[in-house]
Amino acid sequence: MEYRLPNLLKWTFGLFFAGLISIPSSGQVAHSEKGSGKGKKSTIQNVPDSFIYKLLASYPQYFSPVLNKGNGLQVQIIYSRIDRDKKNRPVFTDHFWGIDTGQYFYPASTVKLPIALLALQRLNELKIAGLDLNSTMRTLPAGEKLTGVSNDPSAVDGRPSIAHYIRKILLVSDNDAFNRLYEFLGQEYINNTLRKMGYVHTEIIHRLNISLTEAENRTANAVQFFDSSGKLLYTKPEEKSRLAYQARNTRLGKGFIRGDQLVNEPFDFSQKNRLLLTDLHSMVRSILFPESMPKEKRFTLTPADYAFLRRYMSMLPAESTSPVYDTTAYWDNYVKFVYYGSEKTKPDPAIRIFNKVGDAYGFLIDAAYVADFSRQIEFMLSAVIYCNSDGIFNDDAYDYDTVGFPFLKHLGRMIYEYELKRPRKKIPDLSAFQFQYR
Repeated sequence: MEYRLPNLLKWTFGLFFAGLISIPSSGQVAHSEKGSGKGKKSTIQNVPDSFIYKLLASYPQYFSPVLNKGNGLQVQIIYSRIDRDKKNRPVFTDHFWGIDTGQYFYPASTVKLPIALLALQRLNELKIAGLDLNSTMRTLPAGEKLTGVSNDPSAVDGRPSIAHYIRKILLVSDNDAFNRLYEFLGQEYINNTLRKMGYVHTEIIHRLNISLTEAENRTANAVQFFDSSGKLLYTKPEEKSRLAYQARNTRLGKGFIRGDQLVNEPFDFSQKNRLLLTDLHSMVRSILFPESMPKEKRFTLTPADYAFLRRYMSMLPAESTSPVYDTTAYWDNYVKFVYYGSEKTKPDPAIRIFNKVGDAYGFLIDAAYVADFSRQIEFMLSAVIYCNSDGIFNDDAYDYDTVGFPFLKHLGRMIYEYELKRPRKKIPDLSAFQFQYR
């Protein structure tokens, strides 16, 4: 499927290179950075850059609400242009728009990505003979709501494992799979490790899709691992986190639903998970291009770990044999917001999207690496948009279908069309990202 944008593109690029389009007065300023796989590492710098704004302004039929409402939709965008040197090493030119580290958005399911990365890293750190991502993982109960798991009917052999939980996270963004890895790692390991890696604003302090007290979320169930013969390999005991939470006073909106009643006061997000878009973008880059990251921001993963993550980040639900999914409920583009939005159309077979999405409380997020293997183009694109025009939380009246999904679809296709037309000195070799999915 090819997305054709209006002829206004040529006119806009003419103004862009002539310097006749200025940055908006809304204060949504972009930043840029450059870095390569060798030598200088990529770091975010506050350098004014109006590139993304100029592209958005080229297509008012799609983006005028974003440009006209300014900060009302709380849009943040990171676009990474990727060029290759003579040795096929990536060189990044990153464009930022609307980035504000002080502006909170609820990260929803995007927090599942660092948890998947940390689960693989923790296995490597343990260095226990026979223990790997396919070992049987049994979770013991730790309370009435903190239930245990001894089997997983969605697995071909019925065995829960780190590998199977990560598959479910990356294929359909499964909440229970996230919760089980959260319990394996424990709150202190998760947050202390991320802080040591430089992700100092990230905070993952609660499970998803289950209402628990702070004390319950501080509790991590005991977990046992067994080999294929049933031999116990490792026991991680039950833990009680003493993590000092970051001091935050984050209240959003004008009201929220509690039970069946409207409470007319801002909703408190102060003890909700937090993940900056810049950090999420870096984590995706660390999976696809680990050599481009500073050493402290590289997860301790093996080549097999990277291949596993890339495979399931880009796999479609219909291509999975374990788990097997009902494709009417989990269509091919189910969690591919960038480029496809909420479309249920057949995806372009040449394009693969390696990504992690999130949607909750009116926030819609996607962080993606997009590769077209027939046209040999690639780019990274991450974005968040706020889709809650009435300012009420928990009312299920969010503007995902009318605002959020169309925005991410058009944004992805706009960047894709730009990438199709821009010249490249070196055609990339993308074979490292091609997989046989069946």
